Amino acid sequence: MVGYPETLTDPSYRGQLLVLTYPLIGNYGVPGNEKEDGLAKNFESDKVQIQALIVSNYSNNHSHWNAKKSLGNWLVEHGVPGIYGVDTRALTKKLREKGTMLGKLVFDKDIPFDDPNKRNLASEVSIKSPATYGKGKMKVIVVDCGVKNNIIRAFLRRGFTVKQVPWNYDFTKEEADGIIISNGPGDPKQCKETIGNVRKALAGATPILGICLGSQILGLAAGANTYKLKYGHRSQNQPCVEGGTKKCYITSQNHGYAVGSETLPEDWREWFYNNNDKTNEGIIHISKPFFGTQFHPEASPGPDDTEFLFDMFVRAMKK
Repeated sequence: MVGYPETLTDPSYRGQLLVLTYPLIGNYGVPGNEKEDGLAKNFESDKVQIQALIVSNYSNNHSHWNAKKSLGNWLVEHGVPGIYGVDTRALTKKLREKGTMLGKLVFDKDIPFDDPNKRNLASEVSIKSPATYGKGKMKVIVVDCGVKNNIIRAFLRRGFTVKQVPWNYDFTKEEADGIIISNGPGDPKQCKETIGNVRKALAGATPILGICLGSQILGLAAGANTYKLKYGHRSQNQPCVEGGTKKCYITSQNHGYAVGSETLPEDWREWFYNNNDKTNEGIIHISKPFFGTQFHPEASPGPDDTEFLFDMFVRAMKK
């Protein structure tokens, strides 16, 4: 299941060939680029982030009250190639057996493989200069490593001023009630400046929330290690168990790296784990208001079962 306008504009997919296994794609077209609170209302960023799209069946005729163009025309506008008529379930089976691998779409002539893991993808998708949204009394800083718009929307709905800063911005010099390290693409170890700034912030007491890549960066800053998953977690229905309560939540995810729970320092503990492969899905400090999750509390698209974590973060800021 997928909401392709949201997914294709998710910066976490930067550099990836995206395979959609849902059998019908393009049937509801693409909505317009209206703005709300200074953000694209219908998308997670201002452009299509994927390298290419691979689907089984493409619907040439779209129909939806909110559609302004076809999926095909939208991809052409952003210079992103797509291909249909592919047995995406067979392709997915191969990926599930062999693990994530490099790929390429070849049309007229062969091209070399490109390994996006060697690039600092977060720097490619991050904002270039700070931007501020909202006029709330409390202020949260979002360190943009590839932030989804819906994370910013979640705090605007809660009445906050949100300052979005570049991935390598030294936010420790700013006054704020809370710090969010955002989601994003690629290897977290490439974000050396971000890790250094978070390490400085951990010496204080300002609440910190890491989301997806942000959780990995938080772990690295705390002294843990990260590693590349064989498959990655990329779907809307990943079951995550909270370590203390043993409650299982259905989550939306998109990440290829994880924190090694066994490498966490003694003042940190595993907060959530994936019920499929038992890999880490969240970390939390034993006494300070620092925590991170691999899954997306804001979803979009996907289940919003874990949006309560934002309210938990707000309570920590108000204290």
